[in-house]
Amino acid sequence: MFKENDTQKVAQLVDYMKAVPFDVSRYALYTARELYEGYDPEVDSSYATCYDQRVYAHYIAKGKQADEVDESLARTLHDHGIQTAMDAFFETHDSRRCIGIMGGHALLRTQPMYREIVMLGKGPTEKGFCMLSGGGPGAMEATHLGAWMAGRELADVDDALSILSAAPSFRDKGWLSTAFHVLDKYPQHTFESLGIPTWLYGHEPTAVFATHIAKLFENSIREDSILTLAYGGIIYTPGSAGTVQEIFQDAVQNHYLSFGFSSPMIFMGSEFWTHDMPVYPLLENLMQTGMYKNLLLTLTDDADIVVDELLRFSKQSG
Repeated sequence: MFKENDTQKVAQLVDYMKAVPFDVSRYALYTARELYEGYDPEVDSSYATCYDQRVYAHYIAKGKQADEVDESLARTLHDHGIQTAMDAFFETHDSRRCIGIMGGHALLRTQPMYREIVMLGKGPTEKGFCMLSGGGPGAMEATHLGAWMAGRELADVDDALSILSAAPSFRDKGWLSTAFHVLDKYPQHTFESLGIPTWLYGHEPTAVFATHIAKLFENSIREDSILTLAYGGIIYTPGSAGTVQEIFQDAVQNHYLSFGFSSPMIFMGSEFWTHDMPVYPLLENLMQTGMYKNLLLTLTDDADIVVDELLRFSKQSG
């Protein structure tokens, strides 16, 4: 039941929703052009005033955990719309052929693993898979670059990598402009991929090669979404704390068959996952002792084996 001053409160809330720099009624995924609206690749300083960074500045000013009810509600409404748009996206994509790639955000474009991940994104995309990632730099960007370059010759891939090598790290001047250079030089409208970044890590630029971008305020929803939606399996490339967290979150879902089945957990980089970050032997031991069950584990350095495992699971579960 409305009280006397409720109408005024509602009017103030509506005014607040209109004033925030993001659309609380948006029910569509972003494109890179929309997120970077206002950015001019020829003017590096324009990045600070593009749509994405205006929203990030507002987010930081209001607090990562918003104290104001109006702000909290605005973010919730925005994220609800983006989640609804993701649901619509997956109505047109076979969930058993949606693959996630996890890995470090600090991976340089010039490192050999970056190219390997590009090929991990390219090969499955050409075979009808849809690639997902956290939508940021490093391994995430490489995932979407691979999907973007699907169907092209290796010479084109190497040319794109050569262009990007001028700014290896997302902290380097030119990181974004070189990405848009590749985007413009190699346009395509055939292959799709989904990036799911967050403004919690808004200091990391969003990968422009993802054709669909579900940028969210709430990171916990974002992380759960990536692991939940990649029904076809997840490829783990070298990473640090965040990647390890995702591994065990995924392992729990598979152990309990949370979605009725277990999906492949594929570890790319034998030396890294057995010695530098010995997660794989631990998971094997947990399986052998019965502490964990239902894990479909693969450890390899061969991208062809990765694709074979994905195709085998897809055929078995289809």
